[in-house]
Amino acid sequence: MLRSLFSGISGLRTHQQMMDVTGNNIANVNTTGFKASQTVFEDTLSQMIKAASAPRDEFGGTNPSQIGLGVRLASVTTSFTQGSAQSTGRSTDLMVSGDGFFVLRNDNDLTYTRAGAFSFDANGRLCNPDGMIVQGWPGVSGAVDTNIAPGDVTLPVGILLPPVASTAITISGNLPADTTSTTPVSQSITTYDGQGSEVIVTATWTRNSATSWDVVVSDGTTTAPAATVAFTADGSTPTPTSLAFGGIAIDISGVSSYAGKATIAAQSQDGSAMGSLSGFIISPDGLVIGTFTNGLKQTLAQIALANFNNPPGLEKIGETMFRDTINSGLAQLGQPGAGGRGTLITGSLEMSNVDLGQEFTGLIIAQRGFQANSKIISASDELLQDLVNMKR
Repeated sequence: MLRSLFSGISGLRTHQQMMDVTGNNIANVNTTGFKASQTVFEDTLSQMIKAASAPRDEFGGTNPSQIGLGVRLASVTTSFTQGSAQSTGRSTDLMVSGDGFFVLRNDNDLTYTRAGAFSFDANGRLCNPDGMIVQGWPGVSGAVDTNIAPGDVTLPVGILLPPVASTAITISGNLPADTTSTTPVSQSITTYDGQGSEVIVTATWTRNSATSWDVVVSDGTTTAPAATVAFTADGSTPTPTSLAFGGIAIDISGVSSYAGKATIAAQSQDGSAMGSLSGFIISPDGLVIGTFTNGLKQTLAQIALANFNNPPGLEKIGETMFRDTINSGLAQLGQPGAGGRGTLITGSLEMSNVDLGQEFTGLIIAQRGFQANSKIISASDELLQDLVNMKR
């Protein structure tokens, strides 16, 4: 009689815990990066009424007789299925598409999260809304070494790219072999000296025979002696294929001399002026790439992602954060898109993976289970009352 009372009490307790878990899931239906939990029940020890016996010649074997003593909560497991994407348009909002966790530093502790609502603080450090700092690797002169220990992801707002003196120019296009005009063909390109000052370099081409042209290179201050560039009979290959002017190598291997229009133009040069940081982008592989006022780009940092052998073994510590445990395995840090880690989606956040239909169904199951166990207690109480009333 009393066993049924205690079984009913254990059923009330475990179904209340199921309600607690379901209620927490529903409460976090709109929490960024939240991962839903599910309860798993198991029966408790069973009381042995009669043990099993082995078969004998004159008697058959008998099975054990046991009475269960109730139910208990076996585990509360976390589901790490992918949540849906919510577009925000903010360049610092990040979502992990696939496996992996952002790594954040909370004082001297490392925590892990799927919530990628980040922003830069006054010191240029990438932080979550609670001030925890995103971890990764710095970019040194545009190169990232992921073999060193990770540190704070920082956007150096005052960074400057020093000027680079031009050392190479590329000219390509066509010089008309059938022209009868004596007007020179010119093209100019902006180059840079060691101080980052602009220097306009002009190449002037004048035809002197059916298969050759004279070219004069000048920067307005210095003018190089005229050089003769000869072409093969079909006009395809110039000789020489390069010119030198004031420490700048001019590649003219792409110049031809066919009949037709003049299309010769300066294509590129390798110098640049000084540049200051004007913006940034975050690539799917976690690279923070700065854009500068001189038109160049440079890698400033690499965001790290962590993966675990057993993600359900992580411990929830609040603020949509997880902490590693002895059963989760050690954090395996690396760049997004490598080693089984997912890639990053910029301008989006991962929403909760709570399925409201499933949760409301679980809510009904928990409620009915609680009611059924309460009936067990009521029925046991009535039997006890009848037993007491047998003698009056």
